[in-house]
This record gives sequence, structure tokens and C-alpha cells, in this order.
Amino acid sequence: MTEILLANPTRDEVLIGELLHHGNESPTTEFKENTNDPQMIGKLVSALSNAARLHDKDTAYVLWGVSDATKQAVGTKFDPFTQKCGNEPLQFWLTKHLKPRLEINFRRVDYAGCALVLLEIPATPANPVEFENTAYIRIDSATPRLADFPEHQSKLWQKIHSYQWESEVAEQFLTGDDVLVRIDYPVYFELTKQPLPDNREGIFEKLAADKLIEKDVGGHWNITNLGAILFAKRLDQFSAGLARKAIRFVAYEGKNRASKTTQRRDGAKGYASGIAGFVDFIDGLLPKNEHIGAAFREETPLYPQIAIRELVANAIIHQDMSITGAGPLIEMFSDRIEITNPGQPLISPERFLDFPPRSRNAVLASLMRRMNLCEEQGTGIDKVLFAVELHQLPPPDFRIENESVRVILYAPRQFAEMTQDERVRACYQHAALKYVSGDRMKNSTLCERLGIDSKNAAQASKVINQALDAKLIKPADIEHPRAGYVPFWA
Repeated sequence: MTEILLANPTRDEVLIGELLHHGNESPTTEFKENTNDPQMIGKLVSALSNAARLHDKDTAYVLWGVSDATKQAVGTKFDPFTQKCGNEPLQFWLTKHLKPRLEINFRRVDYAGCALVLLEIPATPANPVEFENTAYIRIDSATPRLADFPEHQSKLWQKIHSYQWESEVAEQFLTGDDVLVRIDYPVYFELTKQPLPDNREGIFEKLAADKLIEKDVGGHWNITNLGAILFAKRLDQFSAGLARKAIRFVAYEGKNRASKTTQRRDGAKGYASGIAGFVDFIDGLLPKNEHIGAAFREETPLYPQIAIRELVANAIIHQDMSITGAGPLIEMFSDRIEITNPGQPLISPERFLDFPPRSRNAVLASLMRRMNLCEEQGTGIDKVLFAVELHQLPPPDFRIENESVRVILYAPRQFAEMTQDERVRACYQHAALKYVSGDRMKNSTLCERLGIDSKNAAQASKVINQALDAKLIKPADIEHPRAGYVPFWA
């Protein structure tokens, strides 16, 4: 067909030009002229959203104002902004009858003098989209029930299970210059230990290979969520949802949130670009323990930096990105540090140490490990517990609170100042750490862990008995009591 050239086209105009250039409808594209039946549109939304996920597309489209016979733009009388179903606006009515709900988007577009309407439909992120409790799918240009095509249904579920938040588009239709202004690409090459290419083509090739950017229509580019959340020069240049995923830090004067706030900092950069500076900033605020060495006075941080670094990295890579309006939060009180990330854990906190880590954001986690921003899989919590024991701090507390995971690092306290729960938790964590290191917890090792003098070993025996009663540990060998103790799952 004849290609229409427009001066300074918008993304919608470029997109429509490409849709019309292909001429025929596809599993993710539907042309209409004036048809405006709400039931038909609802079925199309369900079918196209499911088909987009099935065919690895981020978006599907319905375009009104196209002649069925010629596939040319002729204009449309359909007006989704004034049409109602009963007393409800069309878009609101459609959204209410879709499950899960989608952010569908009708737009008017003046294309070469023709009034067109474009409906943008996102690919389903979680479950097959149903319209009035029935899921549909695209077979050629038909929209049958998904249940009638079990092979398509099975493949769709496979695609849904492999959905990755990181691949979604954070910003679209950008020029090459726009991308380089928004993405801190020198940091990417530095952290991945790659030489910086001497031309733009090489830079874009590498960024695209790691799925930080992708090609859009009309020779433009999209920045993915992965590219933005890791390497944004300024997160507030992207959607509000991404900007609220920035790391936040708050320091309080006392032991609770009602006390005076002494410091507050919201991360402005992407995680990879800003995490090192953020952790250094926190470390500079931490109180120090002072002791006198052989020749001079020395100061050591109250909390081990490696523990904070690992827990912040864990909060980043294990957060639930689908929870909007919340990101990793670090709060410092006079007696503890709390690190919180949104989302229920995929494994029980008691098994953080020994279970292979499971992350909702596997691509994000993998790239962060490549850049040495977090430890290899399965070693982060080991290092946290080892550092805590080395500093003889109270045991960290891993909690599930509402829709979040919270880890609490406590300031130094003597054994006598610890609660019974803390002593038992320290015993369990010590036994688990010994076990994954190929060793066994014994009374003597627990005394050392808790700072108990050997002549008071009976205090450690009491803690061990309490941990046994709580079924958190068990004898390594019932017939040989001196063999020590192991965690309950060993």
C-alpha cells in the first residue's frame, strides 16, 4: 500500500503507519472502521492481551478508522470518550468487566487528515485476561474462547510464568540522544568491566544485549524497567511508579519513629549507579565503637558494613516490583537498623540461610551479581550472620510484616541484656551457620558466640535446651551427645 510520510510524526503516528504498512491483521492487531459494540470490544481486549503475552509482545492494538476492504485509513465515527454502557463511560465499564484489570488506553489520533482511534492493550502480566469471566484468544483474526484451545492455553500459562518485570518498558519512543541523557552508560561499562565503545552503535548494541534498552518504532528506542531501575541518572525522569522504587533512608534520634528525624535521603539514581554511594553515606552516619590499640586510638563501625551492603542488595533484588508506591527502606534508630522491602518472601525466613535463593527479579539479580553489587547466589545471608557473630551483635531478626520483609540489625548488647527470644534465635542461627560450614554447634562454640565465659557454660546449656524445646535445633547424633547440634532442617 502507499506509505504516508508525515513531518515530525508522533509515536502514535509512526506506530499507525507501521501497522497499516503491514496491511493485514495479526494475532496482536485488529482493524475496525466504525464498529462500537462494547461486548465485541471487551472480548477483543481479552483475546489481544492474552495473544500479546503468547507471542512475546508487550502490547496489542485495535485501530478504528481503517477500511476493511482496502486497509487504508478512512476515519471513524467511533468515539470511546462519549460512548456509555448504561450510565457508565465505556472505558470504565470495560475495565470493570476485565479480570485481572488492565490499564487499557484509548487515544484519538489525527493521521494524514483522518480521525482515527487507537486502543493500546498491555500483555497480561499475571493470569489469562477474562472478559465477563471468560478468557478469549486470537486465532488468526477470530476471537474464540481460550478454553476451547487447550494447547494455546497451556502455552499461555508457560509464558505467564516466565514473565519478567524487568523487560517491561519504562520509557518509550526516545531518540538515541534521549537514551544517553537518561542512562548512566559509562557506569554500566565500568561495572560490567567492558571497554567503552568508541561509537554510538557499539554502545547501543551492548545496552540492548543486556536488555537495558530495546528498539521501538520509527528508529527510536525504549528504555526497559531493568535499564531504568539500575542505571537511571535520575529516577524521577521516569514514571512515578519507578521513581518510588528508589532506596530511601531515614535516621531517627531515638528508638521509635515518633522521635526526631535527624537525616533523610531518597535515592535519585538507579540502583547500580547509586548503591555504592548510598551505602557509604549510611556508613558515614553510623556510630562507631572506639578502642585503644597498641599505639593509637581506633574506631570501628557499630554495624559491619558487609552486613548492611548484603541486606540492602537483598532488599533490592527480592522486592515485589508489582507493589507500587514502595521500594527498599533503610531506617536507623539509636539501638538498631531496619531494612525493609515490599513483598512476601518466596521462602520462609527460617530457611534464608540454607535454601537456594529464589528471586522474583532473576534478570536484575543476575546482572547485579555480574557487577559484584551483591554476593554469589546463596552466600549473602551467610556473610551477614558471620559478620554479626564476629562483632558479637545480637542476632538479626527476619520478619514478615504485612506485605513486606523486614530485617533488623541490633546494636551491641551483652548476653545478660538479651531477651530469651534473642538468645534462642542466636542459638538457632549459630547452629545453622555452623552446619552450612560443615561443622556442628557445641556448648563451647555457643559460649564464644554469645560472649559467655567458659566458667558459666551452664548459661549456654540453658539456651540450647530452650532452642531444643522450640524445635529449632536437634542433636547431631542422639547416641553421642557430644557430637553437637544441628538446625531442625538438617
